[in-house]
Amino acid sequence: MKILTAIIQPEKLSEVKEALVEAGIAKMTISPVSGCGQQGGWTETYHGTVEEINLIKKVRIEIFLNNEYVDKAIQTIVKAARTGNIGDGKIIVRAIEQCIRIRTGEEGESAIG
Repeated sequence: MKILTAIIQPEKLSEVKEALVEAGIAKMTISPVSGCGQQGGWTETYHGTVEEINLIKKVRIEIFLNNEYVDKAIQTIVKAARTGNIGDGKIIVRAIEQCIRIRTGEEGESAIG
């Protein structure tokens, strides 16, 4: 069992979500986030004051996956989110120690599926 976290550009969310659903991966959690990285930032002038904007708006997608779906999810996200420019995002995959479906009490892989 794995948890896949993808940080992508907000304008690519619909494309990524549709591609994941087509790939049979429809359960996900999506959150707005902001951060800074290689993309850097920019400066803006507001009422004569120059401010540096270095927190870029992104979207975080989190997906709980059984092991056999991990590579498919990665390939799908990379294909749908890639523009080839700095700031396309990152994908991180981590192991899940335990998963419990609250409604039924199911545990492990059956709780994810």
